Amino acid sequence: MLKPMLIGIAGGTGSGKSTFAEGLRALFPDKISIVSFDNYYRPQDHMTMEQRQKTNYDCPDALDTDLLINHLRALRAGEPVRVPKYDFRIHTRSGEDTLLTPTPVILVDGILAFHDERLREMFDIKIYVDADADERILRRLRRDVTERGRDIDGVIAQYVGTVKIMHGIYVEPTKKYADLIVNGGRNKTALDVVAARIVKKIEQNEE
Repeated sequence: MLKPMLIGIAGGTGSGKSTFAEGLRALFPDKISIVSFDNYYRPQDHMTMEQRQKTNYDCPDALDTDLLINHLRALRAGEPVRVPKYDFRIHTRSGEDTLLTPTPVILVDGILAFHDERLREMFDIKIYVDADADERILRRLRRDVTERGRDIDGVIAQYVGTVKIMHGIYVEPTKKYADLIVNGGRNKTALDVVAARIVKKIEQNEE
């Protein structure tokens, strides 16, 4: 069995990373799995809810990158892993996990997917999904209110207080590492380009 192809998908909050990843998986539903970097936020059970709400989630220290790297190495070696599940409603891990077995292609989706050099070097393809800042904040607002139980004022305060600033410091600069910069998550041309590479990988695995 050949090593799985690892594809990193980075970009700012609300840029369309998950949409792009899901678009690829829809083309190869049995061949692709998605690992969300968001599930690797560090557990915060030792903190009060107020402290959790004030945590800066857009800096590298908030994520357990070492655990993600270890999991990707295991998957490349043909071993299953248990991916933690992060609960954004309580700002910590839920205590549950998901068993993930290796597939021919593994997508890693996260705002800081290209920040750590060790992680970058693991990716066969690095894709940065770009989008206008106004579009990104509107998408984040909709997502956080409808899916994560947040209130509008809280989302706006977090965006202005940390998200926007951290984007400029940590996320935007990693665009230079991308092999492909995509305008939005529903870019069919970009999906077709990456899909062609995936087809070759799948064919190699089946030879």
